[in-house]
Amino acid sequence: MIRRYASLTILAATILLPGCHKAASSDQPSSADSSYKTYKLKGKVMSTNLKTGEVTVNHQAIPGFMEAMTMPYKVKDPGVLSELHPGDVITADVLVSQTPDADILLDHIVVVAQGKPDYKPTSQYHVPSPGDAVPDFKLRNQDDRAISLNQFRGKQLLVTFIYTRCPMPEFCPRVTRQFAQIDRQLQSDPAVYSKTHLLCVSFDPENDTPARLRAYGATYIGSDAKSAFAHWDFAVPDKATVDKMAQFFDVGITKDSEANITHTLSTTLIGADGKVNQFYPGNEWTVEQVLADVKHGAGA
Repeated sequence: MIRRYASLTILAATILLPGCHKAASSDQPSSADSSYKTYKLKGKVMSTNLKTGEVTVNHQAIPGFMEAMTMPYKVKDPGVLSELHPGDVITADVLVSQTPDADILLDHIVVVAQGKPDYKPTSQYHVPSPGDAVPDFKLRNQDDRAISLNQFRGKQLLVTFIYTRCPMPEFCPRVTRQFAQIDRQLQSDPAVYSKTHLLCVSFDPENDTPARLRAYGATYIGSDAKSAFAHWDFAVPDKATVDKMAQFFDVGITKDSEANITHTLSTTLIGADGKVNQFYPGNEWTVEQVLADVKHGAGA
């Protein structure tokens, strides 16, 4: 999947991360593969070749790798070539083999400006901005109890998106570990703790039952006691609501034929008034950064 954005301004507010899925039985590298070094590319698509699996890009200088030039690149996932058009402005990761064969691949391609205005993305994503009113989405939590976002009005609500089968340590597990750290540190300040709440939302309603969410949450909270979830819910909406939440919170989600999920990461701090306070795309945010924002929102 390639995510398209109407302008560079929107891109600055969001990051498309590598997919989260079970490893396939192939030798295709990822940006985390130590045998490949990753560089950042920005340029304009000149042409695509479906037969060779290549895209020719007129790109800016790639710091530490090469000067500005026009050249063809193999694409890690040739299936994305059909979504690229001459004139599209893209960003991408350049994966460069550190072995003698000097293999070079493009991965994580994002179209930041369309060269052909007569096509539209299949879904229009909304990038949360401070002051945006958050809809009252309905979910079911780890206790099989119906909850909604509006019930947390009056508190700073920190929301992120995960699924319990996620096998990539730098995706759902990393974000959930960071939430666990935030939860523990907030406990040290009862006044702030009472004005905050954490919520992990699963986008996998077919598999993430309340029981599975409870078991998953307990491994990070460190307890399965009912009171352990008083400050931190793990919940899942129905499929229709998943799609609406994904679009509002800028979560890219795709599934393959084996139900493996490729997704982006999205974390949002919702203020006591039910409006977006801060939006944290990707997984680059820090516990310290978010804690400071949460405490500031709580008046600490």
